[in-house]
Amino acid sequence: MGGRLEMLLFWLALSAFAIGTETFLLTGLLPMLSADLGISAAVAGQLATVFALTYAIGSPILAVLFSNVDRKTLLLFALISFALANLLAAFSLNFGHLVAARVLMALAAGLFMPTANAVAVAVSAPEHRGRAIATVSSGLTIATALGVPFGTLIGYQVGWRSIFLLIAALSALAVVGLAYGLPRGLPRTTASLGQRLAVAGRGKVLRALLVTLLWAMGGFTVFPYLSTAFAFAGIEARGISLALFLFGSAAALGNILGGILVDRIGSIRTTAYALALYILVLGTISFTSKIVPGPHSSLILLALMVPWGIAGWAFPPAQNAHLVRISPDAPMVALSLNASALYFGMAVGSLLGGLTLSWGTASDLGWVGALTAVIALGFLLIFSRIGRIDTQK
Repeated sequence: MGGRLEMLLFWLALSAFAIGTETFLLTGLLPMLSADLGISAAVAGQLATVFALTYAIGSPILAVLFSNVDRKTLLLFALISFALANLLAAFSLNFGHLVAARVLMALAAGLFMPTANAVAVAVSAPEHRGRAIATVSSGLTIATALGVPFGTLIGYQVGWRSIFLLIAALSALAVVGLAYGLPRGLPRTTASLGQRLAVAGRGKVLRALLVTLLWAMGGFTVFPYLSTAFAFAGIEARGISLALFLFGSAAALGNILGGILVDRIGSIRTTAYALALYILVLGTISFTSKIVPGPHSSLILLALMVPWGIAGWAFPPAQNAHLVRISPDAPMVALSLNASALYFGMAVGSLLGGLTLSWGTASDLGWVGALTAVIALGFLLIFSRIGRIDTQK
């Protein structure tokens, strides 16, 4: 790929980094934010629910509504909106203002990310398209590995509002880069709402989306409230940042490992193994918090971030490969639907986590998340059996 294209992909990846950091940063800053706004952790956690639900519903609708808008104009509009939403969050006066900011962020992110991936494909030669998408997606991976833990550490040093200002600045920088580097007149290949519904109505696709939904529910019952759960075990700001760094680094490894395993043992087995490890980790988080004494509990919880990150991020490439295999005529539509199922699961999971905190304690979150993942694994095994029977007919 040429230098001009490399720079364009860099600006798209930087945008993805800013969006990914903001999306998951709430995990580390939840106790500080809830204390500053005078609300409970369960209520503050619903900022994750609002973001995920808005993204899940808004992304496909906005893609259809803006299908005739020039891709460069659309990307710049979405990223400028994202930057402004972060400014609104930084200067929010109350919880309601922050909710409004998160809604705007989710709409902007849901419009930007699918368009960015489509543009990466459009500007790349056929033999380089996989690498182009991976470059853009690397922004999200780096955000998980570095942006979130270091953002959390900075937030505890200078305040949570400063992080929103920093993300707004990063977004503004990316706007400048895209404004100069992105050509106009790029192809517009957005699927219609009818096409999306037609693919979603296929039995195999619908079953796969249900597994994605339940998997996301399991993880996000715990993840937005991770700092609360760790505080329950005596882990404070620096420990939370370390935990998020371990999780993010392991997530990058899990993403690579998931792709390798798909090629060697297939997507269904990879997904099943990832879910099984997921269940073990989430269950152990609650078991450790309830049974193991303080100092030992902290060490075990930190160590668990590694297998959790690997299991959590080995699932998406395997599930994506499965969806592409069962929808060879509409792979991009299937992947878009999977993203919506993912964010719906995140929304329901964060809501379920908030309810768990209201009815129980932070040490109960892992049990609930593990149970949801057990249901996901059960459905996966049943659906794979149905698939084999259908193939034999």
